[in-house]
Formats: sequence, C-alpha cells, structure tokens
Amino acid sequence: MILREALARATDYLQRKGVPSPRIDAEHLLGKALGLSRVQLYTEHDRPLSDAELAAARALLERRGRREPLAYILGEWGFRRLNLKVDGRALIPRPETEIVVERCLERLRADPQPEPRVIDVGTGTGAIALAIADEHPSVRLTALDASPAALALASENAELTGLGGRIEFLEGDVQAGLPGGPYRLVVSNPPYVRPDEIEQLEPEVRDWEPRQATVGTTVTEAVAHAARDRLEPGGWLVLEVADGAAEEVRALLVRLGFVDTCSTQDLAGRVRVVEGRWA
Repeated sequence: MILREALARATDYLQRKGVPSPRIDAEHLLGKALGLSRVQLYTEHDRPLSDAELAAARALLERRGRREPLAYILGEWGFRRLNLKVDGRALIPRPETEIVVERCLERLRADPQPEPRVIDVGTGTGAIALAIADEHPSVRLTALDASPAALALASENAELTGLGGRIEFLEGDVQAGLPGGPYRLVVSNPPYVRPDEIEQLEPEVRDWEPRQATVGTTVTEAVAHAARDRLEPGGWLVLEVADGAAEEVRALLVRLGFVDTCSTQDLAGRVRVVEGRWA
C-alpha cells in the first residue's frame, strides 16, 4: 500500500468512528507513525509503506477510533509558543485558555511592579503558568494543583521548556485557600462542567480527560474567595468560565468586592474570560 491510499483509508476509518476531524487527525497520526510532517505526507504520497509502518499506523488509528484524544495519542500539544507534554494526568490545553494567558499578560505589562507575584490555580499541564513565564520573564510564579499527578506533569513540562527554575509547584486544594502571597495576579481555569452535563460531552472529554479537572460546581467561587484573601490591593483575578456563565461570575466578583470587572470573548465569539480588580 502506498501512502496516499493509507491516508484515504485512515480518514474513512476515523469518519466511520465519528471522529470530528477525520482527515486532520489521520494526517497527524500517520505522520507520527511514519516520522513525517504533514507536508511530507503529500510530497511523498506515492511512497510504499512497509508492514511495520502499516502496523504502527493501525495501532494509533485504533486508539483514535476508540475516541482517545488526539493529543494524548501524540503525547504533545502546542500552546502559544510552547510545545507541552500531555497525557491522562491533566486536561488538554484549549485555544480559549490562550485568551486567558493574553489577558494576564496585558494586566502584567501594565503593572508598575518589576517582579509581580502570580499564582496559577489548578495548573494541570502547567500551560498557563509556563506561558506567562515564557512571555513575561520578570514574573514570580507559583503553580498550584490538588492532583499530585498533574503537578508531576506540570513539573516535567517546566523542565522540557527550560522554565524549570522559574516556577514554584505546590500541591493544595483551593477550597482550603491559597498558599503564600500576597499576589499581584491570580489566574485559574477551574473545573466548571456540571455533573449533569458530563454525559452530553464528546467521548474524548467524557471518557478520557480527568474528572477532577473537568467537573465542578463550586470551584470558581472558591477561587474567587481565596483570591480576595491573597491579592494585593489593585491586583487582578482572571478566570476562564463556562460558555454562558460570564455574567453570573461577574456578579459573584462584584458581590465579593472586586471592581472594574470585565469579560472577554474567545476566538469563536463566546465570552469565556472574566476579570476583576481587588480594590
């Protein structure tokens, strides 16, 4: 079988399995199995494939056919300027979370403090903390997570990206408050899927990503309360929120005493980031 035929069959297989983007996923998986870039899949489309190559590709495609997330199969995922290790210990970084980072960077760039302290609550892969460290070198960062496994993954990513000496990793549950401080900025992408919503989600999320990092009804409120107790006057809280929940979260921040609250849309036009300044 030549490469062009293998790609067509792989696409058809993933489409029959209900994978949302079968062609793109087939390209990624064949590329990984064969050690080729997606461009090379087309420049070498007449290349014959060996039995070993076909077996390697088939194994990856079968995993995706069971709706295991593409990122977990590839073992890595891009986030802003970084390439991060990803696996079942933490959520896969999403594009909307890049907007969270952008809002944090805007607040930090406008801040007169030379070395502002920042804490990333529920760090997961470490994506938010690492991206901030990468793009705002003077910041002093703490990354907090209740999951030892997620913290281990975040630490591995810190080493892989060369940012290992820039971040303090701490295990802890935000329900008990935030360690250390005071902070100039608190940021979090907390679990916000309601328990009754989880079965409606795609299998990639429902069956594969960690429930602890996905399902939660009080974590956003806990982060807001904890931030109020550890923010410096004038410091900012930046939260990723569920689609449709922005006004509710803004009202919560106002009740807690935050001012200058605002919301930001993601690239799809959904309001997914809420901010407030501690007065």
